Amino acid sequence: MGHAPRNQPFHPFALERLLSQWEHRVEWNLSESGVCPLPLRELLTTSGALEDLLATPLAYPQTNGLPELRERIAGLYPGASPDQILVTNGCAEANFNALHTLTAPGDEVAVMRPNYMQLWGAARNAGIDVRSFALDEDRGWGLDPAALASAVTPRTTLVAVSNPNNPTGHILTDAEMAQVVAAADRVGAWLLADEVYAGSERVRREVTPSFWGRYDRVIATGGLSKAYGLPGLRIGWVVAPAGLADEIWARQDYTTISTSILSNTLAAIALSPDTRARLIARGRRYIQEGFDLLARWTAEHGRVLTVTPPDAGAIAFVRYALPLDSTELCRRLLAEANVLVAPGDHFGCDRHLRLNHGLPAAYVQQGLDRIWNLIGSLT
Repeated sequence: MGHAPRNQPFHPFALERLLSQWEHRVEWNLSESGVCPLPLRELLTTSGALEDLLATPLAYPQTNGLPELRERIAGLYPGASPDQILVTNGCAEANFNALHTLTAPGDEVAVMRPNYMQLWGAARNAGIDVRSFALDEDRGWGLDPAALASAVTPRTTLVAVSNPNNPTGHILTDAEMAQVVAAADRVGAWLLADEVYAGSERVRREVTPSFWGRYDRVIATGGLSKAYGLPGLRIGWVVAPAGLADEIWARQDYTTISTSILSNTLAAIALSPDTRARLIARGRRYIQEGFDLLARWTAEHGRVLTVTPPDAGAIAFVRYALPLDSTELCRRLLAEANVLVAPGDHFGCDRHLRLNHGLPAAYVQQGLDRIWNLIGSLT
């Protein structure tokens, strides 16, 4: 039986298709972007925590998130209150439902690139026009003000940024954040800030400042998958003006309805002050140790490999000097080295590989050695 024709083509999410198909089938997986996942026993360290969890009734939670969890999330954003928080199934659901609440077919959005291309593809699938503005590798992946000014037009209804950035690890400076806010304000657009990598800083102790509170049309999204090492909880969130948070929540009624009661409970534990500090410190240790290995590796092979040191994240965006597009190079790494990495063209920036260095040092080093064994044979 045939399928009904579509009015417009569907754009698959190339990166997530690649990871979903291969991440559990390879020997070395350097494609993920969070720190080494935390074992459950290391989260349940306080007296009675396991017993309390085992006594949890497996009912629906309050569908916008447990009150205790929303209170703890609100505490991360100056001036935010729990009624401005919506707990979602990962940051991806937060971004997706925020996009569809704020836009309609025929609208225009401006998206930072290179970037995790979820919003790029989701907007195009919804019949929304997408423009982009660049982070410039020659500026250390800093913002290109001219590109931003060109991308944001009177038709723009939403400006979307990733800060810290995926895949480059760049943290926007205060001046760059002000430029983004000014561009959105100039046309009255909403600003959607994906801040899921906050807490994974490598070069400073302070957590990356949020766009929240810098403009009255800001939505910030975040989650526990990257800095905290808890991707399996699938807990993300939206921080939005109270009425808008309710509008986004209403869209969730049509899809997932709620997050898991167990994930809500564990997330509230993770965001308790002492545990949150411990998890962030743990993640930063993995990030620093792994990047030290990666930096030595790129320096050793500097005629082919270069990297701009990331400010944050368990990821590095490595440029390579080979006459081979990144999807093909990644295909060969899979087939010939049993290593999965993320190709740069899946972020809108070819001739790069995104590599995860936030894992145990021996695992990272073995993966890097395998990558070089193939790349070296191609030079």
